[in-house]
Amino acid sequence: MAYYNKILLMGNLTRDPELRYIQSGQAVCEFGIAINRFWNTPNGERREETCFVDVTIWGKQGERCAEYLKKGRQVFVEGRLQFDTWQAQDGSKRSKHRVNAERVQFLDWGKGNANGNANGNANANANGNANANGNANANGNANANGNANAGAGQANRAPDEAYAPESAPESMPNNLEEVPF
Repeated sequence: MAYYNKILLMGNLTRDPELRYIQSGQAVCEFGIAINRFWNTPNGERREETCFVDVTIWGKQGERCAEYLKKGRQVFVEGRLQFDTWQAQDGSKRSKHRVNAERVQFLDWGKGNANGNANGNANANANGNANANGNANANGNANANGNANAGAGQANRAPDEAYAPESAPESMPNNLEEVPF
């Protein structure tokens, strides 16, 4: 008899990842994702349902998820279902499914903050040309005056603005192929 336990999910983080280390020193990262489903009823009414799933990823990939992911970021998770059971404080038995991830891909890399809105006050391309449209691409630096040059792909912003991939630290890779996992 054959068995197969594989799950593929694409959704948005519902909370910032939580990183901890178990007694052996191995990293464990946990986060939740929301997966939306849209459909039309036979009478033409548009419906939506959201499924919330807890995800656990181990080792270096878990450390990278905790380092680069934030609430609202879109991810593709590949892994297996795991069924957990435990006894609650009131003595009742509890259980739930969660995903034990084998691989997590960051999907909205460099496309703005958790709501999909980009921060910054100028649009720049690799040639150093700029205009005041509100985005900085991955190949140019832009400041509020619209001046740009080719570089690491960060828009100047005030420190109190919301997190956006464009405003990530200098050490953040410019594409997914450079992420070390």
